Amino acid sequence: MAGKAGRLVTPEQAAELAVRDGDWVDYGFGAGFPELMDKALAARKGKVKDVKIRGGLVIRPRIEVVEADPEQESFHYYSWHIGDYERKLQTRGLVQFLPVMLRSLPVLYRQHIRVDVAFVPVSRPDEEGYCGLGISNYCWRTIFENARTVVFEINEHYPRLQGVDGSHRVHLSEADYVVEGEHEPLPQRTYRAASETDRKIAELVMGEIPDGAVLSLGVGGVPFTVASMVAESDLKDIGCHTGTISDAFLMMHRAGKLTNARKEFDTGLSTWNLAMGSQELYDWLDAEPELFHPGDLDYVHDPYRIAQMKNVISINGGVQLDLMGQENGETAGTRQLSGIGGQMDFLEGAYRSVGGKGFICMNSSRVTKDGRRMSNILPFIPGGSTVSAPRTMVQYVATEYGVVKLSGLSVRERAEAMISVAHPDFRGELETYLREKMH
Repeated sequence: MAGKAGRLVTPEQAAELAVRDGDWVDYGFGAGFPELMDKALAARKGKVKDVKIRGGLVIRPRIEVVEADPEQESFHYYSWHIGDYERKLQTRGLVQFLPVMLRSLPVLYRQHIRVDVAFVPVSRPDEEGYCGLGISNYCWRTIFENARTVVFEINEHYPRLQGVDGSHRVHLSEADYVVEGEHEPLPQRTYRAASETDRKIAELVMGEIPDGAVLSLGVGGVPFTVASMVAESDLKDIGCHTGTISDAFLMMHRAGKLTNARKEFDTGLSTWNLAMGSQELYDWLDAEPELFHPGDLDYVHDPYRIAQMKNVISINGGVQLDLMGQENGETAGTRQLSGIGGQMDFLEGAYRSVGGKGFICMNSSRVTKDGRRMSNILPFIPGGSTVSAPRTMVQYVATEYGVVKLSGLSVRERAEAMISVAHPDFRGELETYLREKMH
């Protein structure tokens, strides 16, 4: 694709020139979003038909092509990972979910699915025409190298880092069309205050983290609380190799804990694929690019690469666990709440790491809107719900009642371990099920 002119056009011109009837158009993933191209494409409602848009984990308040066309006359939206806004679209029947493990997404794009048009959000170019991929490296290079038509959208708010050895770099000549204009402030992801249960779980997990540990933190209350506790602890030389870098890592950096000094590769660097958090986080990426290795999914989410590091600690949340250790991390019955994302990638990487530990952290129970307490540890994952992580990959489980290691245990021993960290109100019925049904 080298040698393209990277012709500068308006978003409206790019939408008309790039998108044809029946096309698949990629919008990207996470906080990075082609805002101008989305508006320009939405304005073509009625002029194109059967245009399918792929995105995921959208944290901005709206997608214009969806809101402009609720009848889906021209546009259909597909998501790799349901975010807060996309959950609202579900209730209106305006999103279709695409299941995927993030580490396999580049393979999908290279070998199994069609990509016609890529709307790639990039930072302002330097004097030589090189841009950074801002806050969403994703698998953009794989996508646009396989696309028929590539549009770069320059976002003046993006951090300008280009990555170690150009890992986060693209050149204007790699695009067919380049658009620019005024953008809204970058979308921010905030975390609710930790509950008392979150703090109990985080305290238990903290006891499992050694000096020099390399942290992979999912999003949510427990991972963020662990990070705040690391920042206040005596731990030394914490490392970062994570799918999403967030304010949790900025907190540890400010406390002098995040040095990455003991990592077996990317020594001294925080490695990540997406950035999602406050404007302070984005400013940090822009101000100190030498501290980071933003990489694509093939690099960051590869469990065999993760396993080259010692003491990898992966911390993720879950929705339900059963007595065998199977985890539902993404659905409520048949309703998709999120997606598996990179959870399996980092669970396996931690599993293979010398000294590594993969945690599923979950409140033992929840209280429904009508005031009933329900167990999150069940005899079996209910029909219609998803098994996100198989029992063979779940290593550690943490609730407010303790931490148990499941790997290497028999089915009965796993059940006994799971019951020991269940809410006391439900242990009796779980023990009855174990006694009567599990042999």
